[in-house]
Amino acid sequence: MAKATVTFADIGVTVTVPAGTRIIEISEKVGAGITYGCREGDCGTCIMKVVEGWDNLTEPSVLEGKVLRDNYAGKHHRLACQAQVLGGDIAVKPA
Repeated sequence: MAKATVTFADIGVTVTVPAGTRIIEISEKVGAGITYGCREGDCGTCIMKVVEGWDNLTEPSVLEGKVLRDNYAGKHHRLACQAQVLGGDIAVKPA
């Protein structure tokens, strides 16, 4: 199975994870600063900036694209709850 290294630039932690893992799952485990409110019905709070490895994440879905536009997210922003790693090196930080 493919692996990826994900670096959380805000806390300087890098972990290796299997392909298909969502960024929010990793963020929770390492204590990174990517917050989320989806469990409280506040979609869009987990917006993150992809610093490196944009192409190593799944493509944004139509719904994710809408949420990003509705929140005026800039280029290279993703929802951590939706972005899944494909492999390679990825670096992210809170938006």
